Amino acid sequence: MDKAYVTINNVLVNLINEIWELEEKAIITEEFKDLTNNDMHVIEAVGTGDGKNMSSIARKLNITVGSLTTAMNSLVNKKYVERHRSEEDRRVVFVKLTPKGIRAFRHHEDYHRQMTQAVVDKLDETEMPVLLKTLDALAEFFAGYSKKKER
Repeated sequence: MDKAYVTINNVLVNLINEIWELEEKAIITEEFKDLTNNDMHVIEAVGTGDGKNMSSIARKLNITVGSLTTAMNSLVNKKYVERHRSEEDRRVVFVKLTPKGIRAFRHHEDYHRQMTQAVVDKLDETEMPVLLKTLDALAEFFAGYSKKKER
């Protein structure tokens, strides 16, 4: 293996681990101490709109509806989300953030904005396309790897 390959591998592995650990420290403040990093990502997937159905949220998170139901039960109990059934089809459950959930969403969104801005601020206009191409390649790898694992 050449030196550049080893360096890229080390940076990617360390970066993924650091992002996960630092994000948890940054977003789980005194106000949101009852949340986990996973809870915050469920809140992010629900978003701030009028509500989403459980199936679409589970797809976005790449988890089963059963796993999402467990997470939602906890978030409902903590008053971050509320559920209601569709009037047209009672089998369909919609989830919407409460005002407390919207505050958590905005807090998490701000952390991501700061992280992204810190990277963008270091780049000039010629470097941005290279970063976008690199991140696209990484996203393609993760998407393809995930599909391979499902087979």
